[in-house]
This record gives sequence, C-alpha cells and structure tokens, in this order.
Amino acid sequence: MGEIEGTYRVLQTPGSRLGVQKNSGVSTLEPGQNLSSAIASAPAKTHERSLQIKIKLLDNTVEELDIESKCYGQKMLTQIYNHLNLVESDYFGIEFQNMQSYWIWLEPMKPIIKQIRRPKNAVLRLAVKFFPPDPGQLQEEYTRYLFALQIKRDLAEERLTCNDNTAALLISHLLQSEIGDFDEAVDCEYLKNNRYFPNQEKLQGKILEFHRKHMGQTPAESDFQVLEIARKLEMYGMRFHLASDREGTKINLAVSHMGVLVFQGNTKINTFNWSKVRKISFKRKRFLIKLHPEVHGPYQDTLEFLLGSRDECKNFWKICVEYHTFFRLFDQPKPKSKAVFFSRGSSFRYSGRTQKQLVDYVKESGLKKMPYERRHSKTRMSAHTLSADTPKQSVSFTEGLKTPGPNACTYTSFHSDNVLSTNIASLPTFIESNPFFLEPRISNTRSSTTEGNSGLSEETGKKTAQQPGSSILQPFQGAQLSSFTMKSPMTLNPPFHVNMNTAGQGSSPLLSPVLSDVGGARVEEEDEAKRKRYPADKAYFIAKEILATERTYLKDLEVLTVWFRSAVVKENAMPEGLMTLLFSNIDPIYEFHRGFLKELEQRLALWEGRSNAPLKGDYQRIGDVMLRNMHTLKEFTSYLQKHDEVLTELEKATKRIKKLEMVYKEFELQKVCYLPLNTFLLKPIQRLMHYKLILGRLCKHYAAEHRDYTDCRNALKEITEMTSQLQNSLIRLENFQKLTELQHDLLGIDNLVAAGREFIREGCLYKLTKKGLQQRMFFLFSDMLLYTSKGVTGTNQFKIHGHLPLHGMLVEESENEWAVPHCFTIYSAQKTIVVAASTRLEMGKWMEDLNMAIEMAKKSTEKSDMFLENSFCNNSNKLPPRYLLGQTQRPNTITHVCWYRNQSLSLSDYLCMIQNQLSGYLLRKFKNSNGWQKLWVVFTNFCLFFYKTHQDDYPLASLPLLGYTVGTPVETDGIQKDYVFKLQFKSHVYFFRAESKYTFERWMEVIKRATSSPGRSSLFVPKDEKEKITK
Repeated sequence: MGEIEGTYRVLQTPGSRLGVQKNSGVSTLEPGQNLSSAIASAPAKTHERSLQIKIKLLDNTVEELDIESKCYGQKMLTQIYNHLNLVESDYFGIEFQNMQSYWIWLEPMKPIIKQIRRPKNAVLRLAVKFFPPDPGQLQEEYTRYLFALQIKRDLAEERLTCNDNTAALLISHLLQSEIGDFDEAVDCEYLKNNRYFPNQEKLQGKILEFHRKHMGQTPAESDFQVLEIARKLEMYGMRFHLASDREGTKINLAVSHMGVLVFQGNTKINTFNWSKVRKISFKRKRFLIKLHPEVHGPYQDTLEFLLGSRDECKNFWKICVEYHTFFRLFDQPKPKSKAVFFSRGSSFRYSGRTQKQLVDYVKESGLKKMPYERRHSKTRMSAHTLSADTPKQSVSFTEGLKTPGPNACTYTSFHSDNVLSTNIASLPTFIESNPFFLEPRISNTRSSTTEGNSGLSEETGKKTAQQPGSSILQPFQGAQLSSFTMKSPMTLNPPFHVNMNTAGQGSSPLLSPVLSDVGGARVEEEDEAKRKRYPADKAYFIAKEILATERTYLKDLEVLTVWFRSAVVKENAMPEGLMTLLFSNIDPIYEFHRGFLKELEQRLALWEGRSNAPLKGDYQRIGDVMLRNMHTLKEFTSYLQKHDEVLTELEKATKRIKKLEMVYKEFELQKVCYLPLNTFLLKPIQRLMHYKLILGRLCKHYAAEHRDYTDCRNALKEITEMTSQLQNSLIRLENFQKLTELQHDLLGIDNLVAAGREFIREGCLYKLTKKGLQQRMFFLFSDMLLYTSKGVTGTNQFKIHGHLPLHGMLVEESENEWAVPHCFTIYSAQKTIVVAASTRLEMGKWMEDLNMAIEMAKKSTEKSDMFLENSFCNNSNKLPPRYLLGQTQRPNTITHVCWYRNQSLSLSDYLCMIQNQLSGYLLRKFKNSNGWQKLWVVFTNFCLFFYKTHQDDYPLASLPLLGYTVGTPVETDGIQKDYVFKLQFKSHVYFFRAESKYTFERWMEVIKRATSSPGRSSLFVPKDEKEKITK
C-alpha cells in the first residue's frame, strides 16, 4: 500500500516523516550560554506581545481575548471555558475558516499562529464538537442550553435538514425558550425580526400552532425538547466532507459517535461502526478504512475515498481519531514518546478528556452549579433574582432554580460507595426521574492500550449494537416521521415531556456565569446535600416503579402503533378491514397512556424536586393521579374486550394472505420486535393486572389515615372492577397466544389452534429408546401429548415425532422398574413410552399436570381421535405451506430456551409471569470485570432485556433466566456494595446493583417468582430438597 502519511491504530511512534533532511541551523548563543538562560534574558517585549482575537459565541455575542502570540490553542480554549464557567467543556471546541473557507477545529496542542494565518482578522467561533447520541448524557442544564443554541445555528445554516413539520416544531420550542408562553402578536413580531429557517414565512402558521401547545413549559424543558427532537434526525451533528469513491461517485463523509458515515446527498447509504473498523489512515488525499476480516470476508479489506486535497483528508482523519477516542475509550491515550531517529505517520492524538472521564469528573467533583444568563430569553422576571452585589453568596444552581423557576432534581453518584454529599447536579426532570442515577454513557466502551498495533479492534466475540439514531430508526424519524403521526404532528414530541412550572411562577432570569467563591462553607454544602437527597419513603419507590414500567409499556405499544403499522403500510400487506379493527382498538389506548405517562413524570419530578417546598404534602403522593386515570381507563374496557377478535382475525389473515404472512415473519426478526408479535397485543390487559398489584402494595403500605390512602383505595377499587371483567378473557388470550406461537414453532401440524384446545405445559424430558435416553421436547395440551426433537432445520423449528391422545392414558412412576432416576411411564392406547425428568421436582410437575389433563379429558364428551389424525401431516417429511424451505429462520422463543436449559413451563407459569414484570435502571457487573455498567433493564417473559436508556427502541442484549438461581453475593465474590443480587447458571455469573432497598427486594422477588413454580408439586418433593431449591 506504500507509505502511509497518517494512520491511527492505538498508539504509534511520533517524529518527522522519513526522508526529511534535518537542518541544524546556525547557533546564536554566546559561549557558555544555554537555551534556557537565553530565553530568560530575552527582552521582555517578546513575551508581552499579544493578539486581540475575537470569538463568536453560540448566542452570537462576540468576546475579545488577549492571547500571547506564541501560546498554544489549549490556552485560548481554557480562557473561553473559564469565562463561560463551562463545566462540560470537552463537548465543545473553537472552529475557524481556513483559506479554502473550510471550517477547521483549533488544535489544543499546537501554537495558534501556526494554525490561523491572520489571527486578528480570522473568524473564530465556539461550537459543539462532539454530539452525544442522547441529550440525557449532558448533566448540566447550561450545557444543554448551549447545545440547543448549536441546533438553532445548524437549522439556520441548513446543516440540520428536516421536513417542515419538524422544523416548525423545533422553532416553536426555541420560541418558548426565548420569549415564553404563546402570544400571537409577540410571536409574529419576534419571527419577523429573527431568522430561524429558510422560507420561515411559509412555516409561520405551523410554528404558532405548535407554540400554543407549549404553555407553561420552562426554558430548560424547551431546550431538552429541542435536543430530543434533533437527535432523532439523520443530520444531527453531521458535518459533511466532500469526497468521491473509487468509481468517482460524489459522496459526503461524516463521523459520529458510532463510526464513519457515508452519505449521497443528504441520504445515508452506509455506516462503518467503530467495531468493524480495524484502522483508519490517509495517504495524500486518499482516506482509507481498513475493516476487520470477519466484516469484509473474502472481499477487499480496505475501503478508499478520495477527498479534495491532502489537507482536507488529514483534517477529516483527525476528526475521526478524536471522535473514536472521545466516545469509545475509557481514558485518553498517553502521548507518544519521541523517536530518536525516524518515525512514520502523524503524531496527532486527541488531547482532551473522554466522555467517560468527563462524566466521572462532573459526578465526583462536587462543583457548584453557577447561575447563567439566557441572553435571548424574554421570559418574565421573578422577584427572586440573584443580585450582582452578592458575588460571595454560595448558591448552587439547584438553589437558584428552587423558588422562581422549575424544580430541579438532585442527582447523586451511583459509582461511589455512599451517597456523595457535595455532588448536587441539577438536572430537570425530563431525564430518568431518579436522584440516584445519572444517564449512562454509550455502551461498548473500552480502555485504550499503549502497546501494540491493534488498531480500532474491539472485544472479540462481542457485537456492538446499533446506537439510537442509527439507520434502523430513520424511517420513523426526521423527514418521514410525519406520515406515521396519528392525530397531530405533535407525535414528534417525545412522550416523556414534563412541565414542572406551577401556576403563577415564571422562569428565573439567571445571571452570567461568573467565577465565585467555590469554597463556601463545607458544612452548608453537606447540609444542602442531605436535604436534597431523594425521598426515602417506600411510597416514592412504588410510584417510581409505576413510572418505570409505564415507560416500558408505552414502548411496547409503539411496536404495534408505529413499527408494525409502518411495515404493513409500506408493503400494503393488510386488508383495510383488519387494519381498522387492529389500530382502531390499540390507537386510543396508546394515546391515553402517552398522557398518563406525562402526568406520572410530572408528579415524580415534583415529588423529588420539592422535598423541602411549602407544598410538600400536595405533591408527595400518587393516589390522585392513579384514581383520575384509572377512572378514565374504564372507558377503554370495550376496546380491551375486542382483543380476542383482533388476535383471531390476525392469525386467520396471516394464514390466508401470503404477503401479510411474509411481512409478519420478517417483522418478528427485527430488533424492535423483541418478543413474539402477538404478545404485544396482550400488553394492555396485562397492564391492568400490574396496576392492581401495585395499588394493592400502596394500600398495604399506607396507614388508613394517610392523605393518599383514600385515593389509592378508590383507584384499586376501579381497577379491580375492570380486571374482574377481563380475567377470563386474559386466560383465554394467553392460551390463544401460546397456541399460535407453538403453531409457528412446531413442524408437522396444521391446525394446532383449535376451539376447545388448551395449552397446559411444555418442557424437556428424556425418552428411553433403543439408543438410550434421548432428549425430547414435550407439549401437553388438554386433548393430547406431543413429543418432538430439535434437529438442524432451516426454520429453527421442532419436528414432531409422535402424538398421544389423552383419552385412556395412564401415568405411573417407574424409577424402581427401570433403575433410572426421576423416571415415569406413560401408557396410551397407541403406545407406551418411558421418560425421565432432570429433577424430582420436574417429574412431579409433569405427573401432576398429566393426571389433571387426563381427568379433564375423561369428563369431555367429545373424542378428538379423528380430529387429531387430521391435524397432522401424513408424511413427516412434507412441510406445510406455512414453513417452506428457504424461508427466514424463526427467532428463538422461550420454548427454545426450555430446550437448551432443560426446563419446563406451564400455562400457570406464564400467567404468573404477567404479575412479575419490572423495569428500571440497574448497574451490571460481570464475574471477572472491574467496573459497573448502568443499563435500563426490562424483565418480562422470563428474560432480562438490556437497553442503554429507557428511550431506546430495541434492546442491546438479552438474558433468559430459566435455570438461573438468584441470591446475594457471598464473601468470595468480593462485592462490597449494598443492594446487590447475583444471578448464576453453571459458570455464568452476573451481579446487579439496585438503587435502594425496596428496588433490590422487588427485583429479587419478581425474578424468584417468575423462575420458579411455588406451590406446585409440593407432594412430590422431599422437605429438605424443597428447602434447597427455594434458597
């Protein structure tokens, strides 16, 4: 490949380029004089020479700095950051235009005069350099304010392209932040004098319509809404670099947190994730990406792009190096040691803190949050204004917001051994309303090594998941999102928007960020920290559980209302009548729960942020919100009662319409569909059961005289009425859902879903054959017993080996007869089989359920022998039309987990699982890892699903828990933290850390209940063995 002018692996040796002649020059030193003494004796005027440099800030004001002519870029950056009192400064940089009018980032480790040709006349400006995928990772409100100003700038400069609806929504939030609540005359005048978007006049009607809906929204909330909408756009944070590929096609290159992106026009056509990239380099004006062998396979391993010049190519390479280091590494690389003789390649390295270092610094430093000024904000002033006459007043940012403006939550480090007394990070409530957690940084980070030439290699065997904002999300965002809105373009607005303003309160006009006495009184800081800690009441954590599970539930509804709708509309695969039946039932429920979630977030925000406010008693309760919404939810009972019909018609249609069947099966393979599709249709009824259980816990917790008890009791009464009406329907729907799922998983049966047939149990048993004991998967129904095996099939299904009618069947324990542990014999009219279970407990469950099913079959007057014969294919090698070879492989379901883990599950277990679902943030640690990783964890269907944040649309990974044991760490585990539980299956060990005692107990409770069958088969298990199992 020849000489590489610039490469980036992990660390390389710096130095001059090979072949450059060294010029020793002529010495001007006096005899006996060294370099340091010569510098010290040099005339003072050479050191006093300074430059007047103007920097345009994000609010369009211009600051003038006095900079020494030979100083490095870092000094200018430090000076401007100190002037702004900017804590999260590493997200930002200073950019300037070179001679070719390209924007270049100022390098910290290089003299300014070597970068900027004419510093006095140059146009420098502060800008956001690194765009995180989630604005929740920005811990300072001031940082989010500056990010919102950057979005405003990008919108005006047409860097952030979007459709008119999105642009109007963004501008409406910017208006709310700058001029406050809607006033048509003021809005029109302000839009006339300020330019946000090209052809802004055409959007004015939409802008005003959106702005009218933001009444009472604070500037901080508006900033977050701007960032939340912008991050979902394909052009978020994109800075194009013109290039061409090997065929000469004009393209645009860009870099983001997840890798190098390729655009054609404004359309993203490819993404090279950091996990796929082995090395990036450049040679002259060719930019080279070397991929890992497992990515490119037998094809070319190096991709080549041609940029306009060598300088442009090197500039883009530097940006890639900085993005990779900032987002993917734990620590910044150490500077290279200088080569003695020769070196090859560029010595450029990122010189700031990585995102993880920055997050840790903000959490652990305990810096006071200083007030700042929104220069464009015209919102009304509050009586509680901080005065410039009291610069020594030790007021944290949270305190400044406490009275006049929105109530800010307090956040404490989850990575310290105990609650950090001085870290009061004032994040408004639009982040996870949890005072104990900070938003996590992106996953799949790793520390850099200083040796070797491993390039950008990642941990082997681990697949980096797509980050939010990747191409899989784009069809539902940005320019195309408006086609999927239900009733209003406001669907773009994130569902978790919170308005914390109370009546009659305005936003505080915060002062400029001046450096004040950060020391202050230590005792006051500790007292403030103690007062600002999260509420300790158990009711608070119960309310927070409602909020967390509601967030997950709304995401589950979006699988149907947004993602599945999009798939069937795109292919025009569903008949209009079925479309109406399906979405006319689910859409109203979804819209209701969006509003309910907003109320919950607002109430939890006030509960956390007003722990010392005069109105404390009015907000530290949840019963009134639950009562009001449970009463409204009763109106949707008729919709829920139609779910039976919806499931039936959808199943019939997939059998009848080949196109719909293909769309259905392809959709189940998408990441967003993390459960079987028809499972999501049962979520609304399951959610009612959750409300009943949670309200029951609240009523049990409260004393009868508590102010919230009456509302909680009445809400429980309302929801109990609904669940009693729908209880039988839920059991019927769960049975139907399981039968349809098994219909897809079993190979060799046509009509498993039949009237009157009930699923009872599935699981793994060992069948005694001529070859010995062989693993088989058994399925017990109300009229028959099937046994299957899982061979190597193109469709990942279970092949049926035999079926036994229950009429005339007899089951007997036969351990002594066959000398096989946990063995029993099944006698039927057709054949006799001998099977063995893995444990005595499993044998007891099977024998109990078999005897119960046999008794039920005796009472049935209809005999199903003829029906059973017609259900199965005559030739076991003949596949039903539904499962033709060559079709996409079925995804693994809980049935497959039973096979691999040698477990069994009954319908009772599935119904118990409905009551044991949970969501929330946990810290996860592997057995041999050092650090804890914060993840949003969802427990459902006997499985843990891991997300980066609660806003993500699909999980990064999953962990089926069948076969796992749950307990607390032992001394040898070396875990010195509180509220940690341990999951173990054979040699696989995971540790999870909860935020509080209540949360810890809840996770332990739901996992234990869902992964065991309490009360079943107690007669078959000896007392000592039973105690051992339950430990």
